Amino acid sequence: MSTTDTTQEIQTVERTHVVVLGAGYAGAMAANRLRQNPDVDVTVVNPQPFFVQRIRLHQFVARTGEPQTGFDDVLGDGIDVVVDTATRIDAEARRVHLASGKHLDYDYLIYAIGSRHQLPDIPGASDHALSASDWTAAQRLRERLDALDAGAPVVVVGGGLTGVEIAGELAGRGFAVTLAGGGAVAPSVGERGYRATLRQLGRLGVDVLEDARVTAVEASRVTIETDGRERTLPSPATVFATGFTAPELAADSGLTTDGVGRLRTDVTLMSVDDDRIVGAGDATVAAGTSLRMSCQAAEPLGAQAADAVLARIAGDAPKPVDQAFVAQCTSIGRHAATLQFTRRDDSPARAVVTGRVAALAKEVVCRGTVWNIRREAAHPGAFSWLRGPEVTAEREPVLQ
Repeated sequence: MSTTDTTQEIQTVERTHVVVLGAGYAGAMAANRLRQNPDVDVTVVNPQPFFVQRIRLHQFVARTGEPQTGFDDVLGDGIDVVVDTATRIDAEARRVHLASGKHLDYDYLIYAIGSRHQLPDIPGASDHALSASDWTAAQRLRERLDALDAGAPVVVVGGGLTGVEIAGELAGRGFAVTLAGGGAVAPSVGERGYRATLRQLGRLGVDVLEDARVTAVEASRVTIETDGRERTLPSPATVFATGFTAPELAADSGLTTDGVGRLRTDVTLMSVDDDRIVGAGDATVAAGTSLRMSCQAAEPLGAQAADAVLARIAGDAPKPVDQAFVAQCTSIGRHAATLQFTRRDDSPARAVVTGRVAALAKEVVCRGTVWNIRREAAHPGAFSWLRGPEVTAEREPVLQ
């Protein structure tokens, strides 16, 4: 009996490693969506060992809501999570250096580290200003507020939507809140939404000083200027909500950024310096786009960043950014809100909903952001969004 030896050729599939920096709305969405390709290994780097729902941080500081969600509840199976902070990106070596001293090598990098509070240059602000802009800052603010007596005075600095939400939430808890608008309150909404916002703040007892500008901050008081005159307000907790900027990581790594530190990309979210680095969320500005820093923009950008990487892996050309805005919804305490519908470019439309109905809509939005990420974890590729006009490279980015 004779036998014939046969050689069976074993083929191995080349795997691709994608590192996602940040596990917020954009990063978590991107990580989950990448799982459409079973040959992609995904590692997420995040400073906290849990997902932080940033749009609930004003509730966290007032003890009216919980922003934490475990990663096992929002990230899909097989995603590795590294609890650390990126300190430098070596694009040439395709390597990310971490604060712990370790490093991660990557084939593609999704840059989704979010935004941070932009503190104005006001005497005393760097020493005494508090904020609810991120998890660490919110913890510090909550500890300060917990130490105050009921009805204690609190000054909120900044009349944008974040400042309005913080002022309303703290007034609802019983603090005597003054909102120093810095020249305008809710400037991004239309006239009807503006009037409704002021009316609802008034019902909560918020003292709105729309034109007041803070000129100095001390441990227990602030100095404001109105109509050319200065006066001092008691404030054992002064909360700044004066806008956002991008972290320095991209700039410190030698990558091209805009005036507020956001990673500059082309219309497909690829870094203008390196097509192995893809941007998403608040920390990115794509050529031709004008996207407000928000979860409303971050989740679609995270999905599109993942799609861009998957296209490159498949040998296809990534598609240009394509999304639009729907509304701006601002909670004012737990029982009222202003829901300002917008045009696709985020400019205010005529339609406005206020009061309890708008508060219900706001809660649906907050829950929906997490639901979107969970659904993408269960069904990679399922997330869809409102698409806007096609973006072209000729359109200049506009900072909002």
